[in-house]
Amino acid sequence: MNSLRPLVLLTLDLDDTLWPCLETLGRAEQALQAWLDFHAPRLTATHDPARLHTHRRGLMRDHPELAHDLTAVRRASLRALLTAAGHAASLADEAMAVFLHHRNQVVPYPDVIPVLRALAADYRLVSLTNGNADPARTPLRGLFHRSLNAAGVGAAKPDPALFQAALAWAGVAAEQALHAGDDPYLDVQAARACGLRAVWINRTGGSWPRELAPPLAEFENLRALQAWLRAR
Repeated sequence: MNSLRPLVLLTLDLDDTLWPCLETLGRAEQALQAWLDFHAPRLTATHDPARLHTHRRGLMRDHPELAHDLTAVRRASLRALLTAAGHAASLADEAMAVFLHHRNQVVPYPDVIPVLRALAADYRLVSLTNGNADPARTPLRGLFHRSLNAAGVGAAKPDPALFQAALAWAGVAAEQALHAGDDPYLDVQAARACGLRAVWINRTGGSWPRELAPPLAEFENLRALQAWLRAR
């Protein structure tokens, strides 16, 4: 019961751990498409959201050096497609501003804000994400001591860069840190590979992959995580 007493740093994933990702992305994609319909109709005459997504995936495949930076990938894709359709490439920057505004209009799960406020009094809280949501632009602004993303550190989970950056910022050893996230591979297994403790936030009642060792603990929400931390 004393194993977590040295815990200093708590890192948390964002998408599908603190808010539902697909709903947020869906609203952002709709807003972007509406903007493009008005400002770049020659592009949207041939590219609906599905074809835009296919183009981005191809860009990531052909330019793996960009794949960790989803904003850079989306901007580069839009620039290329806008140019090919006879629109100004500079429209990509305006389009990205629209997309990112709506990308950050997240709706946190009900447990998230009160639990993060409480945990911030006892731990250094750091958000880690492969995505391009910015907590400072969401309802979670001010709740993290630090926010890190794949674009900023140069690599996406499961690469250790995000976890290492969090440890370096906090000035703690890996065994003093705990990571919580929804993805068994990108969160739990990746954190364990870096020496962190790791727990699974399983909001959907999913099954743990048989090929992976079980997580340290499994919780349906952050309130259950908070209770577990208090009990240790």
